Amino acid sequence: MEHITLKDIEQMEKIFRLNLINSVTGFKSANLIATSSEEGITNVAVFSSITHLGSNPPFIGFVLRPTTVPRHTYKNIKDTGIYTINHIHQGITDKAHYSSAKHENSEFEACQLNEEYIEGFAAPFVKESHIKLGMSFQEEIPIPSNDTLLIVGKVEHIVLDKKYIAKDGQIDLDLAETVAISGLNNYHKTAIQGSYAYARVGDFPKNVRN
Repeated sequence: MEHITLKDIEQMEKIFRLNLINSVTGFKSANLIATSSEEGITNVAVFSSITHLGSNPPFIGFVLRPTTVPRHTYKNIKDTGIYTINHIHQGITDKAHYSSAKHENSEFEACQLNEEYIEGFAAPFVKESHIKLGMSFQEEIPIPSNDTLLIVGKVEHIVLDKKYIAKDGQIDLDLAETVAISGLNNYHKTAIQGSYAYARVGDFPKNVRN
């Protein structure tokens, strides 16, 4: 097997290193975060760092790159206090990925995506997304090691077709055609391989899908 040390990593060509480290963690969630400025200018951008932080209260976090350059998503969240998280599915991967380009105006129009709103919540949802979350900003946690920020939000709204929710409350991501991201630009279909009961000592898990 190949053995790569930190010294090797530090001496790698920039793009090669970028691709290696971004893909070595495996599959990541694929989402679009949508916001609106106080003036009503909308923004949507692809994020692969969104993660569950707790269920009660329902907290979700994501990592924001250094704010040494303008970050419209960050500014809009801080100014308005709300944003949305929208799953990327198989039918919109090209449009979602295009949102990472440096667009002059709203990415919604440039990426051929449509805004959608619910009553009493001013942040835009991505109409084409199958699973959507309305979020309220809770706090930001600086990560001094690389000047990034962990943005913590609370789930205020969940918008999805009821058919995606199983009897036990789990969401069927395969049915919703939610995709995963590896590296910076690879999108993957999902396929569940196993489902197990709560693990207990002395009771080796069995795949209930077999």
